[in-house]
Amino acid sequence: MSTRVLFLSASDVDRLLTMRAAIAVVREAFVDLSGGRAEVPLRTQMPLAGDGAALFMPVHLARRRRFAIKVVTVVPENRERNLPTIQALVTVFDAETGRPEAVMDGEVLTAIRTGAASGVATDALARENSAVAAVIGAGVQGIRQLEAVCCVRTIREALVFDRDRERAVAFAAEMGRRLGRPVRVLDKASAVFAADIVCTATSSGQPVVADADIAKGAHVNAIGTYRPDTREIPGRTVGRATVFVDSREACMAEAGELVMAIGEGHLDPGSVPAEIGEVLTGSRPGRSGDTELTLFKSVGNAVQDLAVASLILEEARRLELGTEVEL
Repeated sequence: MSTRVLFLSASDVDRLLTMRAAIAVVREAFVDLSGGRAEVPLRTQMPLAGDGAALFMPVHLARRRRFAIKVVTVVPENRERNLPTIQALVTVFDAETGRPEAVMDGEVLTAIRTGAASGVATDALARENSAVAAVIGAGVQGIRQLEAVCCVRTIREALVFDRDRERAVAFAAEMGRRLGRPVRVLDKASAVFAADIVCTATSSGQPVVADADIAKGAHVNAIGTYRPDTREIPGRTVGRATVFVDSREACMAEAGELVMAIGEGHLDPGSVPAEIGEVLTGSRPGRSGDTELTLFKSVGNAVQDLAVASLILEEARRLELGTEVEL
């Protein structure tokens, strides 16, 4: 018997996956992850030429009756080649039969699911009256971060900083039109200081914000780095914040923000940060007051990929989108 596999392009994925729907399924996935209902081995990383890396991320999610593997390449030098810095494919399988069901573009999926994770964390941790959001890094990830934050809080104004001012100006114009609210380009310190919610979405290996610029009571989503030798947030900030993570096991092994803060003495090596899934179920507390600084550190988790890939696949079948190929 032949096997037929559905192929879904980047435009298919973008059409089929809304941010609000992604936030809903990623919230479920984080609860499953913290509840022990997902099998997610630590990802394998393989270095590529220059500063590039290939990542292999397997996952089995009982709720979805599927398993998947995402292969991601991260090549910072691609910015100079006018190519995406992050490229990916997701392959989805039926967990009962082992039959491959779909292969889909993972670049758009990754950006949306990463934004959705910050949306979930922001909804759980940011002050209810948060009205100003700052995005550091005006790339694809920055776009999705702002989109997600605006789904869960009534954002009055957004601020953006990027080392490439032209890119920041284009980001502000596009997102202002898309969101229907002011988006302003500011210098980094001013943007961070004025913000209730700060999203860092860069490929920098060194801190991109200064501890003194982060206001009391702010919420920070740090999503740009995924290696123990890179970070966007300084150790002093990590030390004074209440830290939440997507996966404790993964972040203690891979998140430079935590690893380096411990090495510098800013964070107790015995500290056990709460997973966002634990906050969602009430087994660990979230924000305790309006002046508390909260930090959500995500290195990305494959449960997010499978949750949104399953949603995409089901929508594609309902709408008869994609290209079916016989193997």
